[in-house]
Amino acid sequence: MEAPRLAARDLACRRGERLLFRGLSLELSGGQALHVTGSNGTGKSSLIRILARLLRPYAGEVERSGTIGLLDQTMALDEHLPLGRALAFWRRIDRWPDRDDATGERVGQLGLRDLMDVPVRYLSTGQRKRAALFRLLGQGADIWLLDEPLNGLDRDAVALVEALVAQHIASGGLALVASHQPIAVAGMAVLHLPDYAPGVDA
Repeated sequence: MEAPRLAARDLACRRGERLLFRGLSLELSGGQALHVTGSNGTGKSSLIRILARLLRPYAGEVERSGTIGLLDQTMALDEHLPLGRALAFWRRIDRWPDRDDATGERVGQLGLRDLMDVPVRYLSTGQRKRAALFRLLGQGADIWLLDEPLNGLDRDAVALVEALVAQHIASGGLALVASHQPIAVAGMAVLHLPDYAPGVDA
């Protein structure tokens, strides 16, 4: 199986008449992780969407090999369903490769066991984030693109996310985490997006 790889060459991103970033290049392979930081509005979420090929860059190109798992702030969960049934929908869509016992272990690991019968609309931000992590783990993707994964999480849940990222790269995956919060993962490189003045002329 081909090792996962994610590369960007001279990316630029434009929002309206504002150039968020330009000349951005990166390259990651299996076993590596990158923390993308920067002030609000510098383009962290836009970079994630470009790398996931959900947004076309203003300039530059993206190359990747391997399957993508995206965790952003818009996870689609049916607000009217209990969490267990909402996640079961994605389990069928994503064709999760794991067994029921592995799924049960993951439910316990993420502290979701007592929430499976709770309607999604009653979940807190942190609980929704942990549900999103549940889906991410079930996908078995090589490349993790995580947009603000620590928002709404308490200290123990932040430590869990850090441990999951570390486990993922230790098993040969790669991870790119866009976050304004610090994240402690051994060997993780850091890319800081600078503030750009308005305008699109390079």
